[in-house]
Amino acid sequence: MNLQNSQDYYGKVLASSADLRTDACCTAEAPPPAILAALRNVHEDVRARYYGCGLVAPQAIEGCHILDLGSGSGQDAYVLAQLVGEHGSVTGVDATPEQLAIAREHEEWHRERFGYAQSNVRFIEGDIEKLLELDLPEGHFDVIVSNCVINLVADKHAVFGAAHRLLKPGGELYFSDVYSERRVPEALRSDPVLHGECLSGALYWGDFIDLAKRAGFADPRLVTSRPLGIEDPAIAAKLDGIDFHSATYRLFKLDGLESQCEDYGQAVRYKGTVAGEERVFELDDHHLIEAGRMFLICGNSWKMLAETRFAEHFEFFGDFSTHYGVFPDCGTSAPFTAAQDKPATATSCC
Repeated sequence: MNLQNSQDYYGKVLASSADLRTDACCTAEAPPPAILAALRNVHEDVRARYYGCGLVAPQAIEGCHILDLGSGSGQDAYVLAQLVGEHGSVTGVDATPEQLAIAREHEEWHRERFGYAQSNVRFIEGDIEKLLELDLPEGHFDVIVSNCVINLVADKHAVFGAAHRLLKPGGELYFSDVYSERRVPEALRSDPVLHGECLSGALYWGDFIDLAKRAGFADPRLVTSRPLGIEDPAIAAKLDGIDFHSATYRLFKLDGLESQCEDYGQAVRYKGTVAGEERVFELDDHHLIEAGRMFLICGNSWKMLAETRFAEHFEFFGDFSTHYGVFPDCGTSAPFTAAQDKPATATSCC
């Protein structure tokens, strides 16, 4: 039901984003200046059929090769095409013919608008559950993005697994989607409206973390999140009090990431050289790294900066030679009872 319903809902039921019945497939974040400028260069027909729920434009992507999963009418692809520049590329994959037709119709218009000698965007018709059947080069992409689409597919593990194989070492999956605070009952999953509105296919956040780790993304990082408003009374009644959030995560393809944030006494100093984030670099929602200051960091975060495209923007201090336990305020504390908490009459046994 999932693929057919997605094709029908986004190709036939919805004529524009104004027809959506909830704000699940809407972006509430205010775009930064560079994205706003890029949006002004996107054709109005493309913008009218936009159904994303977040901003999928990570930092420092000039010259990168990007794969957009569920690219729709092409808004994100055409924004990213400007940010990666003429020497980068964007490949969009979508399964809805009506959406692809709009994206492809305006390809030459955008090339001329951007002033490029040749287009750096291409669109492929395909099911993102079957990415490895689309003859895409493995280990090729610097960044994979997706905007409120993975919730629409049935086999989400297949999407995460394929994304991991298609990324370069040090690459990242940077995507926005809808999550539930508990598992959506099976009886709701076949509802075509709830599915099309990105609700019934939403992952319980705990299941998402498990799927991501099993696919090889050991330390998913939350970047932004917001609660969703379900204003349509009929839809709200069906959902029976389940809360939903739109969230953006970044998942790095890195060897050696640990299950906990471990402390090795390391620090970084941000040079302030990432365009748009000259004062503060945002790795995730609790790593806001101010330029020029020494910033203590866990081993996983160190790798996310030192072994990715971000390395040139930082100075690095320390190594992995000495382990100091779990990084403070970043990970699970030791499970053992503290000495002062033990009963005075405690006895020992084997």
